[in-house]
Amino acid sequence: MLRVTLHDTTGRGFASDNYAGVHPEVLTAVSAANGGHQTSYGEDVYTERLHGVMAEHFGRDVQVFPVFNGTGANVLSLQSMLPPWGAVICTETAHIHSDENGAPERVAGIKLLTVPTPDGKLTPELVDRQAWGWGDEHRAQPLVVSITQTTELGTCYSAQEIAALCDHAHAHGMRVHMDGARIANAAATLDLPLRAFTTDVGVDVVSFGGTKNGALGAEAVVVLDPEASTGLVYLRKMNMQLGSKMRFISAQLLALLEGDLWLRSAQHANAMATRLHAAVRDLPGVTVERPVQANAVFAVLPAGVADRLRERFRFYDWDAATGEVRWMCAFDTTAQDVDTFAAAIAAELTGAGAGARTVEV
Repeated sequence: MLRVTLHDTTGRGFASDNYAGVHPEVLTAVSAANGGHQTSYGEDVYTERLHGVMAEHFGRDVQVFPVFNGTGANVLSLQSMLPPWGAVICTETAHIHSDENGAPERVAGIKLLTVPTPDGKLTPELVDRQAWGWGDEHRAQPLVVSITQTTELGTCYSAQEIAALCDHAHAHGMRVHMDGARIANAAATLDLPLRAFTTDVGVDVVSFGGTKNGALGAEAVVVLDPEASTGLVYLRKMNMQLGSKMRFISAQLLALLEGDLWLRSAQHANAMATRLHAAVRDLPGVTVERPVQANAVFAVLPAGVADRLRERFRFYDWDAATGEVRWMCAFDTTAQDVDTFAAAIAAELTGAGAGARTVEV
C-alpha cells in the first residue's frame, strides 16, 4: 500500500488546469458514495439524481451519459449525431481536430471539415466555407457544427453569438454540438446560467466537462434535444466509456453541480488568469495579443525566456515559431502562485533570473 506522497504538494505550474488535483469537496463526495453496494452501469441513485440536477441547470428533461474523459464525450456526442456519411464543421484549433489524436476519425469514422479562425470562434460566415455539397455523393455531408466553449484560444462565445450559429446551422438542417470542457469558465465569464448559452439558444448536445474544474475524472454527454442524438446507450459501451461503478463519476458531477462549487472554482481560475495578465502585460518584451476571457493567458516571449522559465515552472509553447506560450490557471491557483510566477518572468526578462534556484513546480 502506498503510504507516502511522491510529489511536492506545494508545487504549482501553469501548463494546464488538468495538472491541478481534485477539489477536496469532490473527494469528500466520492468517499461518501463509497459505502455498501449500488447497482452498476448507471442504475445507481447517484446517476439517477444527476439527471435531475442536470435538468435544473439546462432547463429540461435532458438525457445524461456520464463518461470517463473529454475525448470520449466528444466522440460519443458526434457519433450519436451523425450517420456514417456525415461530417462536422469545426475550427482548425478545435480540440476534436488538433488534440484528440484522430479519435473522431479513427474511432467514430467522422469526417472533420475545418475552418481557420483568428480567435478560435466560428461565425455563420465561417461555417458557410464548409457548409455546402448536400446531396453530392462525392462529399461527406456537413450535418453538425461543433463549437468549443471556452475555445482553445481562451476566448468565449457570447449567448448571442451561439444563438446566431444555431439559427444558421438549423436553417441548413445541421445540428450543433458544444465541446464544454471548460463550460464552467464560460458561465463565469458571461455571468449566465448554463442554459442561457446552451438550451435557450439552440445547442443540441453538450460535452460537459468536470475534470478541468476540479473533478477526479468525470465528464458527461448531455443531450438537450433528443431528436439530435440516437444510440448513445449502445455507443457508450462500444466506445469503452461505460463505467461499471458509475456512481463515483456521477458523485463527482453532483459535488460540482448541486451547489455552486462548479461556478466558484471557475470564477477563481478566471480571476487568477486576469491577475496574471495584469501582472505581465506591461513587462518589456511580453506581448499579449489575445483577449483574456477565461482562465488562459497567451503571451509572446523573447527567444530563450520560455525555456529558462520552464526550469522552474511547467507550461507549454502554443506556437514555437512565434514564441507564443500558453499559461493556464486552475481552481487551486493562488494569488501567491501568480505573483511568484510573474516575478520570475520579470526577472528573466531583465536577466536577473539566471541565477535563480531551479525547482520543478
